[in-house]
Amino acid sequence: MTSSNGPSAAVPVPALDRDELPERTWTLPNALSVLRLLGVPLFLWLLLGPEADGWALVILMVSGFTDWLDGKLARWLNQGSKLGALLDPAADRLYIVAALVALALRDIVPLWLVAILVGRELVLGVALLVLRRYGYPPLQVHYLGKAATLLLLYAFPGLLLAYGSNPVAAVAEPIAWALTIWGTVLYVLSGAFYLVQVAGIVRTERAATGGARP
Repeated sequence: MTSSNGPSAAVPVPALDRDELPERTWTLPNALSVLRLLGVPLFLWLLLGPEADGWALVILMVSGFTDWLDGKLARWLNQGSKLGALLDPAADRLYIVAALVALALRDIVPLWLVAILVGRELVLGVALLVLRRYGYPPLQVHYLGKAATLLLLYAFPGLLLAYGSNPVAAVAEPIAWALTIWGTVLYVLSGAFYLVQVAGIVRTERAATGGARP
């Protein structure tokens, strides 16, 4: 445990850089991230099985709360880790993909929206393979990506509320679609920025090795 005074008190701040995070597995923030991941199949089943939208929304809200809490705990307890930096965005992406699949199968969102968002994930998956080939870990999440994820995770519950004849539907529908459109635009834009970073790394590596790598 670090002292509460002196320069050591500033340690949690640079720990936000993934490359400087320690290799730790058994931490409270990581446990919360794993809990979020375990909620994904339950969330998907609730949407597609009994179509218990209310309980699915509860799972999504709990996921959002634990997403906020694990980041806070990582800073408060100085328990940041490389594993946690990978689990956190992975859980967000899985919830987005699960919600998209369920909403598409229930004809709540169009297939073109699914194609755009899932296509973005597939392209970034290829980019990750390129980074690994050059010996680089996944790049840190861009703030645009965080903003887009937040918008989409708010948009999908709104789309569920707008589906049906409940009194909230008329109010929820325009708000949910506005969040969906803005979230999608930012999600694609953040993916484009990620690809630009990867392309820069590849150019630098090729220049350093005299173009030895194909």
